[in-house]
Amino acid sequence: MKLALTLVVAAVSLPATAVGQDSLPRVTLEEALERAARLDPNYVAASRQIADAAWARRAAITAFIIPAISSQLSITTYSNQTFNIGTGEPASTIAIAQISGRLNLFAGLSKVHELARTAAELEGARASELESRFATALLTESDYYDVVAQRELTRVAQERVRRAIEQLAVARARVLAGGAVQTDSLQLLLELTEARVGLLRQEAQLKVARYALARRIGAPGPVDAEFRDTLAGVPLPLTQEQALAEAVEASPQAIAARASERAAEALVRSTAGSYLPSVDLFGQVSAFDEKLFPNAISRSSIGVSVSLPIWDNGQRELTQSRAKTARDIARALRNDLELVLRRDVVQAYEAYESARAASLLAEQAVIVARENLRVQAERYRAGATTIIDLITAQVSLSEAEAGLVQATYGTRLALSGLEAILGRRLF
Repeated sequence: MKLALTLVVAAVSLPATAVGQDSLPRVTLEEALERAARLDPNYVAASRQIADAAWARRAAITAFIIPAISSQLSITTYSNQTFNIGTGEPASTIAIAQISGRLNLFAGLSKVHELARTAAELEGARASELESRFATALLTESDYYDVVAQRELTRVAQERVRRAIEQLAVARARVLAGGAVQTDSLQLLLELTEARVGLLRQEAQLKVARYALARRIGAPGPVDAEFRDTLAGVPLPLTQEQALAEAVEASPQAIAARASERAAEALVRSTAGSYLPSVDLFGQVSAFDEKLFPNAISRSSIGVSVSLPIWDNGQRELTQSRAKTARDIARALRNDLELVLRRDVVQAYEAYESARAASLLAEQAVIVARENLRVQAERYRAGATTIIDLITAQVSLSEAEAGLVQATYGTRLALSGLEAILGRRLF
């Protein structure tokens, strides 16, 4: 009897751990998303690809109107004097300055197809940037809501410890009064011990989650999430059929896949131009002298060149074959992606609806479990029930509260997954 009471007193006197670290910096979801977008390598790469595609587009446009221009300045010293075309006399030093330009007038419509290809690549780069942005947002929201969920689960674990301490005090009083047996205190002591162990593990998971969020947003130390849930039980603003149609037609992945297919098709047509003659307009201005910047005499030339490739050891055929292969692969990827999108949309949509329904049911379960615990506690004080029933009611309440947290967390993650597929916010 004395040993049991000693253990009870020691267990109750143990310091209760706390979620703690109220001094931690807190970030909102909007702040986390903004900071993560600047740090995620995939998003940075996707955003830079837009700049690359834009310059490729400008180069394709300017090829129609602006010639390729190059300049050269050289000065040469010879061991024996040679004729200098600039001075008209023998000289050991000859300086030459040239500027030349070349404008392609016709290349079998290759430039037109190149223009179409770069336009498709630019559209695809923009779609890929949007896709990467939402992919980054999905990872960020996962870490963000994990902090929220782990914090709530830690609160649930603390409540379990608190209830166990309260009931242990009640059981101790009843044992001392002779209204209960010694094993009642031992049973509640075991429950308190398990609750404390669960709290320690939960606090460790919360700490890891805070550091994971910090890594995602580039913070040097742990970060807490400032969260206000406004979507509890809210149905989606579109039907599943509307989500399917939108994903196939307007999602970033679908747009990027179609753009890749168009770019591959334009490349096939562009390679066909290598079988046609190419017409170029060229011009050159040259100056000759003995000085570094020659000005003794200058000459200019202008002309038109026509070239017709006949046989280049099969390189044109190889290039065109590879372009057709890339086009067929792009087409197959686009077809497969549309089917994958349908599956993913249904999965994300049903996950949200299931999690939303589970959240509503979990709220009811918490209410029922809380009332059941209250009744069992009153009955135990009156000696009308056993300690096992009381402990079962306490554990059931903790499990119901944890289930509510997980259902709420699953609802937010399912919504983020659907938004990542569609490439837009639904709320």
